[in-house]
Amino acid sequence: MQNPVALIVDDERDIRDLLSTALSRMGLDVVSAESIQQAKQLLGESRFDLCLTDMRLGDGSGIDLITYVNEHYASMPIAMITAYGDVQSAVNALKAGAYDFVSKPVDLGTLRKLVEQALALREQHRLPVSDMVGESTGLKNLRGQIERLARSLAPILIVGEAGVGKQVVAKQIHQQSPRNRAPFLEVQCDAIEADQLDTVFFSKAGAFMMAQGGTLFIDHVDALPLTFQIKLHKAIQDRSIRAIGAFADSAIDVRIISATRRDLAQEAAAKRFRHDLLYRINVIELLVPPLRERREDILPLAHAFLAELAEHSGSQGRMHLSEAAEALLLQHSFPGNVRELENILERATVLATGPVIDAENLQFNRSESADGGADIPKALPEALEQLERSQIQAALEACRFNKTKAAAQLGITFRALRYKMEKLGME
Repeated sequence: MQNPVALIVDDERDIRDLLSTALSRMGLDVVSAESIQQAKQLLGESRFDLCLTDMRLGDGSGIDLITYVNEHYASMPIAMITAYGDVQSAVNALKAGAYDFVSKPVDLGTLRKLVEQALALREQHRLPVSDMVGESTGLKNLRGQIERLARSLAPILIVGEAGVGKQVVAKQIHQQSPRNRAPFLEVQCDAIEADQLDTVFFSKAGAFMMAQGGTLFIDHVDALPLTFQIKLHKAIQDRSIRAIGAFADSAIDVRIISATRRDLAQEAAAKRFRHDLLYRINVIELLVPPLRERREDILPLAHAFLAELAEHSGSQGRMHLSEAAEALLLQHSFPGNVRELENILERATVLATGPVIDAENLQFNRSESADGGADIPKALPEALEQLERSQIQAALEACRFNKTKAAAQLGITFRALRYKMEKLGME
């Protein structure tokens, strides 16, 4: 089997020799270049699996080479070698499309990990973006951005309205990355009390330690109190934490993806969010468009949700939308975005008396509706949920909390019962 081939670009002979020796011991064949011009020539003549470039070269900047590689050899990972403490150069390299960066003096353990992860990209089979249904221009652009960003280790800030699917986007980035065999861990910051944040993030069983080698998704990062933002910034900057109760720091190998519904630049200007943390987590900003800006995705999404609901409920066939129901959905502005569409259809499957969902079964919450569509008070869906919850609770108690027996008593499958309990927060 042929060894992977690395291209090293540095105008200092000693650095080229040091990196060549280190990579050779890792089982790579190495080719060196001392300038951008020579590197471009070599790239045109041979195929490489990885490129390492210095920041400052005799005939230009390593950023120029990163840009060139991403335009002409996008499948090849390229990493930047920066001076110690040169944070700005590292950030610029990641924004330009570098896979990662390593600082001088080069730590061989860090270099080995970088090389292993970069080579994993070569062997990786691209996963389809199956959870992102639709063919709108906005969604196609988002898919392309996800594929490009999955190759990098740059921190990403996902921005978008409530319900657009920021969690789905974060998972897709992880699944298409070379870290997809390691954990994807999500922390919902708005659901954690301030005095529990240290435990959630920094304990030995906390988010940073449990996500080692994988991705840590920090949702609602804007909800973090300023005092904790200082600690989070330090952990990301140092790439290490001291776990609660530990006597020494532990290195962390975690890709950070954050999400927010608020404009963090405005929050920082108002002193509700730290500028230094914003700088760390917003190396690359990814905007998820609202559903009203990609209306051609509404019906494909609706059909996909109905198929999913049928699968979870254990029913023989899925329900279908009438033409009138489809027309009504297309007229709605969906201020609650994809999540609102899913909730509307879930309610409709309960309200419909047959296999076809008609317009009268589509109930829009008055507080969400912006277009005068058919509305009902919020109390009705809440009452339906309460009724379902009480029936499940009664069945569980009658069956001494044996879920298999409770599902049989309710006339649904075990899988459907588990799905309903998760949706209703009963687990």
